[in-house]
Amino acid sequence: MNLINVNVDSVPLGQPLPFALRGADGALLAQKGYVVRTSEELTAMLAKGIKLCVDVEESGESYRAYLGQLQKMLMSSETSLGQLASVKIPAGAPQAPGRAREERAPLDWAELQMRATQLLRSPQMGDFHERFQALHDDLARRCELAPDATLLALIFLSAQETRMYSGTHAMLVSCICMVVGREMLRWPPAKVRQLGAAGLSMNIAMTELQDQLAQQTQPLTARQIAAVEDHAGRSADLLAQLGVGDEVWLEAVRHHHHRKPGPFNEKTEGQQMARLIQRADVFGARIAPRASRWPMPVTAAMQASYYDEENKVDEAGAALVKGLGVYPPGAFVRLASQEVGVVLRRGVSATTPRVAVVTNRLGMPTGELIPRDTGVPQWKITGVVAHKDVRVKISLDRLLPLV
Repeated sequence: MNLINVNVDSVPLGQPLPFALRGADGALLAQKGYVVRTSEELTAMLAKGIKLCVDVEESGESYRAYLGQLQKMLMSSETSLGQLASVKIPAGAPQAPGRAREERAPLDWAELQMRATQLLRSPQMGDFHERFQALHDDLARRCELAPDATLLALIFLSAQETRMYSGTHAMLVSCICMVVGREMLRWPPAKVRQLGAAGLSMNIAMTELQDQLAQQTQPLTARQIAAVEDHAGRSADLLAQLGVGDEVWLEAVRHHHHRKPGPFNEKTEGQQMARLIQRADVFGARIAPRASRWPMPVTAAMQASYYDEENKVDEAGAALVKGLGVYPPGAFVRLASQEVGVVLRRGVSATTPRVAVVTNRLGMPTGELIPRDTGVPQWKITGVVAHKDVRVKISLDRLLPLV
């Protein structure tokens, strides 16, 4: 980690941060993509003597461009101190126009669900690598450029999906792991991609069965139980047959259902990934509905991920909860105003996300989605609301532009 102090006046307001803001100890204050809307929000971050810092190693071209601009101005004899102080950190490095438009364009999540389902249900030796890589690239790029929008889409869809459960669940676990691995565990990009690939392919040997079980109301048969219990090993073996030679990836898949609590530093690299995948798997499975049961409230799903098999705080689970927030994007919450809103993006703290109100205090639809900052006392979150209890039909296409 290479932390550099940031002048508070250089942080852009009203636009997504092109990098994460951290404290002097490296603690995450605001993730990449968070919108600092007012100078008061920055003042809140600076309370208690906290210094704003940027990790040059993770900030990429944005901070390097800022430093370059300062250097040019310092070399000019005509530059005043006022001009230097007015330099803002750019929102991002210059991109080719076509690539920039492509990355800003919304993903077709229904199409992505279908691609994931088809790929994982019927993997074929001839084109598996190409199709898997294309899907993984789409997810990895969006997790880096728009993590909140990606989490919102997948958590929102997971809370109502039973037909294509397995593909949606695999994408959710993959993206949760990549966001947490990069933002909280500070893993290097190559390791984050390995982690995402393992999460996406963890259940490849039982994708069709998973979708069947999501619709099934009868108890599992003995054959189904056996298939569930040994699917991790069979998934690793199938991936190897399909040409995957990355031993860390394969180890992560093979061990992702092992229930072995304990500190990360006592685990191999693949086992560390497996543990994070397992925690994300627990969370994702509990927020998804089944034909035989309602989904678990998001806070209960978080709690199940946070504590290990010995009822102690789990290192991977704690990273997940800190990374996603107590109320992650896509969750429905009740505010102190008695309004109900859907979480759009994570906030400065784990309990103060930004939401869009969907029903007023009388339970009536608001029509327009009204943004609320839950860091303000009158809009403080007082609890979660089950997806089934929200009597308003909301499309993902309406939510994503608000993130």
